[in-house]
Amino acid sequence: MTKKITFIDKTFWITESEANPKHVAGLQLLEMPADAPEDYVEQLFVELQSFNKAVSPFNCRVSCFLGYPMKLSPVDQLNMDYHVQMHVLDDINNKPELHKFVAKLHETWLDRDKPLWQYHLIKDKENHGFAIYVKVHHMYGDGATLVRWFQKGYSEQQNSQDFVPVWAADLTLRDRKKANIFKQIMTGLWDIIITAKDLIWILFRLLLKLLRINQVYMPIPFSGTKTILTGQVKKGRVVSTLDIDFFRVKTLSIRLRASANEIMLCAFDIGVHRFLKDYGYTFDKALYTNMPINLRKPGETTAGNKIAIVPVELAHDEKDPYLRLRQIIENHRIVKRAAKVSHPAAFSYYTLLIQSYSTLFEILHISDWFRPIGNILVSNMPGPPNTLYFKDAKLLANYPISAMTPGGGVNITMVTYNGIAQIGLVCCNSKIASLEPMAQYFREAFDMLEGCVDDSSLNVDDIGI
Repeated sequence: MTKKITFIDKTFWITESEANPKHVAGLQLLEMPADAPEDYVEQLFVELQSFNKAVSPFNCRVSCFLGYPMKLSPVDQLNMDYHVQMHVLDDINNKPELHKFVAKLHETWLDRDKPLWQYHLIKDKENHGFAIYVKVHHMYGDGATLVRWFQKGYSEQQNSQDFVPVWAADLTLRDRKKANIFKQIMTGLWDIIITAKDLIWILFRLLLKLLRINQVYMPIPFSGTKTILTGQVKKGRVVSTLDIDFFRVKTLSIRLRASANEIMLCAFDIGVHRFLKDYGYTFDKALYTNMPINLRKPGETTAGNKIAIVPVELAHDEKDPYLRLRQIIENHRIVKRAAKVSHPAAFSYYTLLIQSYSTLFEILHISDWFRPIGNILVSNMPGPPNTLYFKDAKLLANYPISAMTPGGGVNITMVTYNGIAQIGLVCCNSKIASLEPMAQYFREAFDMLEGCVDDSSLNVDDIGI
């Protein structure tokens, strides 16, 4: 049985290149059960390879016509030597070395003639833990969809008897009632009219801002600043991860009357500024973030991608971290208000419009000539609130590692798990060797935001000293 794919899903295939693959990934750290044998990971590897029957979309490859993706079609048999692999490292607790190894796995694109996913087990010679690096093509689904799917492969108790990995688990969505055909047609026509009206209104408001008639609206696209992190996306990646207690984030958001997302945006903004300062960059205007917006209705569990990605202005010219946060809150809420009053499809098509230009620049290898849409991409997703187990192994951490957007920058993705904000960073390695300092600056920036509530003398220039 074939599976239809939306145009937004197809764009992740059309815009993919060997230099800029469009898969997303997760780095999971796990603890073996207390009575695990020495060859526990080897046994798990063999068991996972035995699940050679998959469910949609994990059993589907992309069927194309003249290179254009048409549908997802089931394959007769999975090549488990490709889909499930094992590696050995000296010590997965050596985070910089683990990050380098994962970056190598992350830079290569998935085989486009096979179902678009892989599991990599990473065995540790020294400790009682191991890691799993999972990558899945973005056309299978957005972050919310993939988080929901992968929770199917975990349980809240150790489960050796009924364990089934995600690619073989039941991902069936609840049946939707079939609407009246006349109602479907009329609803579709009305949606087209509203979408067109809202898209024209978005473009008109941006024109007014460009002409300096009305400045209070979303940022003009391609307003980002060129830095060592932006430009033509090339093959090669650097990866880093960090943890922040999410209880601290929520507590601080209440004290500062900000959302958790705005708190983290401010910490990321301060940290990126400090990282770029190491390379001699100072700025006379704000940096910009690309912000994914989930366009699903509350409770909606459809598969595929249903997101928009729009630029948001960050902060500038304030040394006080609290005042920088207030700037970000206002800029962030300007975009949220614009999204709230627009039809979701209008925002999707606006995203496609501006991203298509950025992709064209990348295809022509002229991204270095233009300003990027944003300097960083920041997204966050709620994850499971309780401890989970992969079969009988305890899941300690799950760091998301995303794809690169055309025009470069650093992609920062956050997923909450068991009360911890787990953050993955990725960017090109053509001009920088490591993102470890940036991860440390994020920690310091968050600590400073906490401290500024009671100490107004704190200064963002003190980060990294």
